[in-house]
Amino acid sequence: MLLLVLAALLLLFCTLDVWYFLRGVHVFIEATFQPRVRDLLAEQSIDGMVLPHDLDYMGHMNNSRYLRECDFARFHHYMRNGLFMASRKLGARMVVGASTIRYRRSLAFREAFEIRTKIVGWDEKAFYVEQRFVSKRDGFVSAIMLCRQNVVHCSPESIIEFVCKKKIECPVFPEDLQHWISFITASSQALRAEWTGGEEQ
Repeated sequence: MLLLVLAALLLLFCTLDVWYFLRGVHVFIEATFQPRVRDLLAEQSIDGMVLPHDLDYMGHMNNSRYLRECDFARFHHYMRNGLFMASRKLGARMVVGASTIRYRRSLAFREAFEIRTKIVGWDEKAFYVEQRFVSKRDGFVSAIMLCRQNVVHCSPESIIEFVCKKKIECPVFPEDLQHWISFITASSQALRAEWTGGEEQ
């Protein structure tokens, strides 16, 4: 019986990213029992540490792990400010439409950091989110990410109004965000010219 259980667990861990789902549950529970953040534009932070399964061959945090950590930090952010539950109630889905990350200094094994997440603006189709990896050793910003969080079957303004019970003025986009939006818009136009057989999210 014990061998069957061990074999089942081995099969499960080999075919499914179990740690990803367990981490998701942990973030959900943690955010649920933390105080609600009423200010949608407020920066929030979540702690992290570079563990053995995060490492690449150079002994640093693997590039792809930064994106994964950003996923959890955004989910935590949306849970605490009410955007996640509001989108669910309105029948909306939030999916990543684009992201870019700039690495400034690698995070080493057992290095503690925090991810600071904030919404920097929105338009008729998406939220724009900035996320910073800040080393707890010296406060250095090790990496910075911009994410376009597309809203499907609804609009960011509708979700915000549902949460805040009033309209909120969108902040002026920072210059770097404006340049990035111009880039992804140009990229979309170029790809549409190449391919007309599908729809972009």
